[in-house]
Amino acid sequence: MQDYIRARTDSQKEERMTQIKEAADSLFKSMPYTDITLSTIAEKLGWSRANLYKYVNTKEEIYLEIEQDRMGEYLNSLLTVFPEGCTFSPETVAEIWTAQVVSHEDYFRYVSFLLTIIERNVTVERLTVFKKNYYELAFVLQKRLAYALKITEDQADTLFLSVMNYGASYLTSCQTNPLIVQALKKLKIKPKKLDLARDVKDFILMNIAWMQRSGMKN
Repeated sequence: MQDYIRARTDSQKEERMTQIKEAADSLFKSMPYTDITLSTIAEKLGWSRANLYKYVNTKEEIYLEIEQDRMGEYLNSLLTVFPEGCTFSPETVAEIWTAQVVSHEDYFRYVSFLLTIIERNVTVERLTVFKKNYYELAFVLQKRLAYALKITEDQADTLFLSVMNYGASYLTSCQTNPLIVQALKKLKIKPKKLDLARDVKDFILMNIAWMQRSGMKN
């Protein structure tokens, strides 16, 4: 735990926010999101709740900042592996993209709370910054995927969002709930063995095939 020292410069404020995000991220990995409060985050930091309020008003503001960091890492990684003008085959796109999904699991775990909880409990000002950062990267990726796969930009956007939602639901699957595992065992139902890399790749390929067929019909 760190002793609280009031930030007086922009660099000190940035350092405090980094400490806050690290504490909140640690709690997210060790307990249910619904059990995390500003009080538990302050306790993790060794601060008072009043000191934490100097930087944020809700826990969602903290998690929006964390999600923005994870989002930037994920999108920039996709822009790196899908350079401008690339013309990879669907199989290659699926393999490369799947590798990025697997290496950015944290991003998808946060996405599962982003639309339903986090984005509903922050200020418009904070959300505007978040969306600006998202669209600046997403629009570029959208164009590159459309060119590489010979699909429309709208289809490329739908593909990206589909993978995002699939990854988020997969990594928070009910099959990882120990109570559900016990219930299925009682019913003698064998749950499907989860394999993120296999299933994400299949999902991407399925969507690409459907979109390319739709484009040919049009």
